[in-house]
Amino acid sequence: MTTSSAPLTRTYLHEFADFEGVAYLNTSLQGPLPLVSVRAAAEALEWKLRPHRLADAIYFELPDHIREKIARVIAADPSEIAVTTGASTGMGCVAAGIDWQPGDEVLVGRGEFPSHFSTWMRYQDAGKLRMRVVEPRGPFLTPEDYIAQIGPHTRVVSASLVRYDNGAMFDSAAVGRACERVDAALLLDLSQVAGAMKLSIRDLGATMAVCSGYKWLLGPYGSGFFWVANEWIDRLPLGSVYMQALEGAHNFNKMGRRELRAVPGARRWDAAETANFTNLSAWEASLDLLERIGVDAVQNYTDSLTLKIIQELARDRYQLVSPEQRERRGPYLCVSAINPNDNLAIYERLRAAQVHVSLRENALRISPYIYNSVADISRLLNVLNA
Repeated sequence: MTTSSAPLTRTYLHEFADFEGVAYLNTSLQGPLPLVSVRAAAEALEWKLRPHRLADAIYFELPDHIREKIARVIAADPSEIAVTTGASTGMGCVAAGIDWQPGDEVLVGRGEFPSHFSTWMRYQDAGKLRMRVVEPRGPFLTPEDYIAQIGPHTRVVSASLVRYDNGAMFDSAAVGRACERVDAALLLDLSQVAGAMKLSIRDLGATMAVCSGYKWLLGPYGSGFFWVANEWIDRLPLGSVYMQALEGAHNFNKMGRRELRAVPGARRWDAAETANFTNLSAWEASLDLLERIGVDAVQNYTDSLTLKIIQELARDRYQLVSPEQRERRGPYLCVSAINPNDNLAIYERLRAAQVHVSLRENALRISPYIYNSVADISRLLNVLNA
């Protein structure tokens, strides 16, 4: 498998559309759809144009293919994966499914991505739970910060494995063990890491995980998954169920004669949009491409690009907002001018130079991927260090 920097770019750059002179270093916002995925979506649109070409089996085979491929990305069992429209879909399933009791608490870290707050707001407003914000005692939230707040009323800890605002990697395994001691769930958001770094979901200590598919997994808008550990599937009550997640749905013409029950496994939480063949066909092609490249190769390559930034950034003018140690960081970097008030102007200067990054919490978030070259990083650094 190819792992050296230059060959990886040369081998796979042609898989993407021309970036029109832009150094696109913004995968943490949107991963561009590969050309093969665009072709797959076009073929799926033909099924809608001429429905007689659409095989009945595709209704079930296509989401099952997605399930199998995602399972390999996170080292899970396909039966534990529901196909959804994004991270928020799975989080909503957790919020709606738990039988909240008076005094129940959800822990969310200070500065988390907004969906980690918005998911629970309605339930808090209705008096069904209390959200408690975990404050960091240092520059980054640590397992100890969460563990100190976990108690007998904790039902869920809701956290990102990699933070969107600073790229910090959450050491989740210790928190998972603390949750297990009080029979609470650890709900992890994998959106900023799945597809960019090798994962083994069981090693992360999670009981449930959600992910958007349109970032590092190179999927289209409205793609995502929800992972539920097998031992928690029957513990999480269902809300509404998509008809394809009912037993016997494969034999649709006889469904009216059956007692309707949800299927075993996480498929019972599939979003109704699993019938969106345009999206799922495109995403399957993207996952096939990712599998050909290899997540290990992606991680090695992006590490080499972010290391160049760390080594060549003018430290008399900039500081890292992300942890500098590789093991404490996700697949990207966040940096700030020494005077944070300068960051907006620097961001606008980068855009004018056709270098695309994100501005998040008044820091520059730089997220290269396999289509970026060393020259793209040099362009970034030339603007930053000028």
